[in-house]
Amino acid sequence: MKQLNRKQQLVAINSIGFICLMLVILLSSCNKDFPNTLRTDYPNDTANVNFKERKVLYILLDGVRGNALKTLNPPNLAQIVRKSIYAYDALSDFQTNTMTNASAWANATTGVTSDKHKIVSENFAGNQIATYPSIFTRLKQVKPNLRTATIAASKIFNDNLAIDANFKANFENDDAKVKDGVVEELKRPDAAVVIAQFHSAEIAGAANGYTDNTTAYTTAITQLDTYIGNIMTALQQRSNFSKEDWMVVIASNKGGTIPPDPNSAGLGAFSDPTRNNFIIFYNPRFLTQITPRPDLSSLPYSGIAPKFSANDAAVHSDATFLNLGTNKEATIRFNIRWDGSTGNSGYPAILQKRGVTSGISAAIPGWALIKDDGGIITLNVSFGTSNIQAKGPVSQKLDDKLWHSVAIRIYNNGSNHVASMFVDGIPAQNPNLTINGDLNTSSPLTFGKYNNVDCFITEFAVYNTAIPNADIIANSKKTPLTPATDPYYNNLIGYYRGNEGSGNQIKDVIGKAAPMNLVGTANWSNFSDFSPNVSPLLSNATFGVVINSVDIPYQIYQWLGIIVPSSWELNGKVWKPTYTDVRNN
Repeated sequence: MKQLNRKQQLVAINSIGFICLMLVILLSSCNKDFPNTLRTDYPNDTANVNFKERKVLYILLDGVRGNALKTLNPPNLAQIVRKSIYAYDALSDFQTNTMTNASAWANATTGVTSDKHKIVSENFAGNQIATYPSIFTRLKQVKPNLRTATIAASKIFNDNLAIDANFKANFENDDAKVKDGVVEELKRPDAAVVIAQFHSAEIAGAANGYTDNTTAYTTAITQLDTYIGNIMTALQQRSNFSKEDWMVVIASNKGGTIPPDPNSAGLGAFSDPTRNNFIIFYNPRFLTQITPRPDLSSLPYSGIAPKFSANDAAVHSDATFLNLGTNKEATIRFNIRWDGSTGNSGYPAILQKRGVTSGISAAIPGWALIKDDGGIITLNVSFGTSNIQAKGPVSQKLDDKLWHSVAIRIYNNGSNHVASMFVDGIPAQNPNLTINGDLNTSSPLTFGKYNNVDCFITEFAVYNTAIPNADIIANSKKTPLTPATDPYYNNLIGYYRGNEGSGNQIKDVIGKAAPMNLVGTANWSNFSDFSPNVSPLLSNATFGVVINSVDIPYQIYQWLGIIVPSSWELNGKVWKPTYTDVRNN
């Protein structure tokens, strides 16, 4: 091959360099329309971060009602809640078992309710702690090197729930020594999970009352607040405190009995002052988050039911059902939402035992509940000669598209057979309708199947007694009916909830009466509506809107970085904190 001389080599090199330079310029020009928009100036978030060791201080104050504490607002706790997730309307338990100290302690340390741990009496009889152990046992299993300590004013607490704690101290009914014991434990460098159980407020409440104007009770709570101040000072004086990240849990195990509050009646666990505790999750980096009791008057009434119309109806399979004769006493109640036209609708029979599909003829005996031209539900009765009727209250018209509760009371007053009607607990305009005549008819009870009907009918109940007016009024909003919420539940002779959701029948849920058959189209439809006239039964989800005692163990596990397996079957949940020092880059 011919060798290039020195000059030729330089020319070749320069040519190649020029070509490369042009390629770079060309490529740069091609990319000019696609600038790099990714941010490159992010701060180094980990440059000044010291990862701290997470630890837990858990203080239990027996018998301190959450609402009493809210009223007293003692100084140390008032400061602590400013950097806490907390609730004064928290719940020791949302079930119906009688609250005891033992069952409340178990909820707050196992993370399950009494239907699992089976602790209902103060002696822990029949407990299932082996299956649903407390946090001490769980921590020993998953973090065996973590020091756990419990200092208790009730020996029975430690004996049953703290078997696997590394350190236990008992100071029976001596809260001052419990406080001192906690302070001493916090001096240990290896202190990691410290639980303190105080009992003086429970003793004072049981002896004198749990109201916020009972001196002995409030004095005990104030003293406990002082102890909490002492303990928090000891915590902050730890030699390694700056290298630690403590979550402080302060909670009462339960509340206590106080005079009934009529404004809280029918609110399930929220009505029970023995279940009213308070719960605080504190950390100096937490933003304050209160979890108040929800507005229970604005909970939706939700479900599924058949929609009734002129063609779509429910017809009872026993034509004799609800034959009231000349002297039978009974009470009928149900919920209704009218979706049809307002004003003049042709007096449609919403439900009846009369056998008419249009035109309420006086010649056809029986009874019907109709909607009159003013939107008022009206009881219309005929014995084959003329109609007599009682109009519902003007204030409770069906035309507003809201759910309403309706009740009819059939009773004997001397020699008269009388009917009274209530809508949303309000008596009808003419409260008593004398119905002296035979109310038996061969026409079956029917919902719908009448011109211009367009409505839902749910929770249709029939009792074999004339429930007193006062009880009808007091319970008018309750739905559905249960043995716990309905004092006359055992008097039911037919209860058609109408919530099957499919099929061609509405069944009597108590099993005493024949079913109602759906004719036409079984138009099952969902509904979820707010109505001031109906108070749906509170669900477990409603009670979970506030912090529950069973949430505490779950919160502790989460704080300590423990992934809770489903096999533990915990009932609680985690409350996510918002931090004061989170960066939004």
